[in-house]
Amino acid sequence: MMAFITENILRNPPVLLGLIAALGLIVQRKNIADIVKGAFIAAFGMLILDTGVGLITGTISPINTAFQEAITGNESVPDALNEQTFTTSYGGDVGLAMFIGLIFHLLIARFTKVKTIFLTGHMLWWFPFIFIAAGVEADLSGVYLVVFGALFSALYWSFMPWIMRKYVWAVTEDDSFLIGHPTGILSIISGEVAKRVGNKENSTENINVPKSLSFFREISVTGAIVIVAMYLVVAVIIPDILADGQNAIILGVNQGLTFGAGLLIMLYGVRLLINQIIPAFQGISEKLIPGSKPAFDVPILFNFRPNAVIIGFLIAMSTSTVLIVIANSFNVFGVVLIPLVVTSFFEMGGAAVVGEGQGGIKGAVAGTIVSAFVMVLLVSISASIYSGTIQNWILVFGGNDLSLFGTIAKWIADLFAGVFM
Repeated sequence: MMAFITENILRNPPVLLGLIAALGLIVQRKNIADIVKGAFIAAFGMLILDTGVGLITGTISPINTAFQEAITGNESVPDALNEQTFTTSYGGDVGLAMFIGLIFHLLIARFTKVKTIFLTGHMLWWFPFIFIAAGVEADLSGVYLVVFGALFSALYWSFMPWIMRKYVWAVTEDDSFLIGHPTGILSIISGEVAKRVGNKENSTENINVPKSLSFFREISVTGAIVIVAMYLVVAVIIPDILADGQNAIILGVNQGLTFGAGLLIMLYGVRLLINQIIPAFQGISEKLIPGSKPAFDVPILFNFRPNAVIIGFLIAMSTSTVLIVIANSFNVFGVVLIPLVVTSFFEMGGAAVVGEGQGGIKGAVAGTIVSAFVMVLLVSISASIYSGTIQNWILVFGGNDLSLFGTIAKWIADLFAGVFM
């Protein structure tokens, strides 16, 4: 039964969000028509959001692949990630830690002042994944390993969205939801830097753009142009990104169009999800866990400051790539790093939005630059920490809360293992 729930509900965000919407509406004693409609539209919204994110990730992952193959000589990213082999060996422990962790998480929400309900489906898997990996690195096993992973997961799901709440609400001007995503530490740093150097009245959304360039105000168009330019540059640096006989311009245009469409789809899914899940969640909040707030995936924020997202992506990508080239050239960290394309878009996009909310254009820029330095430092440290398990996976998806709290967990696991193992 637990395996069924884990695989088919907890790791299935559209179903999970649909069921939560239905539960909220049932608690509010809505009629059957409203319950069915609300559940399906919430599920549609999550599925649409996931589809948009999938399109976006699909356009930027080939860039990661090209750099990884050029720098490390690995022939294929799936083999290099070690996610499959680690999951084969420890997937049961991860699933059990997730299930027990969720119970701890809900108890924290019910009986403390920290009223987070973490609803970012895929992160309900990835945080136990990294904490179990941290425990394995420290030679934990059995019950100790599972309890360790569950406890750390519950603490993260509960406290980080709650700690971030004021930064998020400054952007959204809406205290009905939180952000549950590993952008946390990067966004907090960006916000703290931004409020010291910027002016929130000078918003990225008020940028004066000449009529002839007004298309830049549309995030999908701007995003597509950025991806086209990025593919053209990468094709010059790493020609292997092109298939035999493939034209760099056509590849860039196709990927840019896909990226832009992915942004539009993602933002539509965000709107559907918010419109359905927030009203439904009020039932859960009022009846079952009073005062609780749902924590959503970071793309929810992108709808509030779309210009800041693109600015953050561009600055984070350029800043971190320069730092990575320097670090690799002088072997600063003792591990070969690759450009953090995924983290630069999602986590740093969120960090730029938070920076914008605290300090406008200048705040978004300054906050993103500082956070980009932290991102590179975090991925380098965590890659060393996970050298025996998921190092290559963290090189692609790290530089964020996964790296920070995974590293802290490893250090604590070493102490724990010294006492109990």
